[in-house]
Amino acid sequence: MDTSQAIAGLAAIAQESRLTVFRLLVQAGPDGLIASKISEQLGIPPSSLSFHLKELSRADMLRVRQDGRFMIYSANFDTMNNLIGYLTENCCGGQPCSSGIACQPGTCD
Repeated sequence: MDTSQAIAGLAAIAQESRLTVFRLLVQAGPDGLIASKISEQLGIPPSSLSFHLKELSRADMLRVRQDGRFMIYSANFDTMNNLIGYLTENCCGGQPCSSGIACQPGTCD
């Protein structure tokens, strides 16, 4: 992932509604959800949700597939994992962390 892709991903989720939508889709897993279910579960009006889904899609944070007349939205786990990797690639000065988990202050040797 390059810097411009990381900035696009971070910018897309740096808004409360979009972050909430993205987290819901992460919870839904690869099966995803149709827009009406997202709207219903989060209480976001369909017109606003459409805007947020477009912004997340533009940053490649979502995958969209058609099933009949429904558009199904799911988190793009590849992009999410690449973003996490980009943010942590220099953790602990590039050395593996002894804890085996994402770096936290005091966990690196």
